[in-house]
Amino acid sequence: SRLTDRERYMQWIRTGAALAALGVAAGAFGAHGLKDQVGPDLLDVWKTGAFYHIVHALALVVFGTLCTLHKPTPPKAVGWLFAIGILLFSGSLYLLVLTKVRALGAITPLGGLSFIAAWTWLAISIRE
Repeated sequence: SRLTDRERYMQWIRTGAALAALGVAAGAFGAHGLKDQVGPDLLDVWKTGAFYHIVHALALVVFGTLCTLHKPTPPKAVGWLFAIGILLFSGSLYLLVLTKVRALGAITPLGGLSFIAAWTWLAISIRE
């Protein structure tokens, strides 16, 4: 069966909430599980990943909510860009810390560009 527009928007809200929960878990793991395993520099990298993870998971919740309230709705690509940004930005930082492979940091800016694109597209797509 095909999903209604409202059901699709609710999926963004659920996805954002689930990703926020994962972000909190990642932050807790960094604060408690990694504090004695990695140096302060890598712990800061982890914290940055968790911060951007949670912020952009909440952005997905806001995006889904905006879509249910605003006509015309912002493009669904905005949601995908937020989600891809979390994967690339935060994911690459988490992997960098866990593997200590610094080259993974080269992926991080792609996630940052995804975040910037999502916020920019959202800003220009909202009209009165």
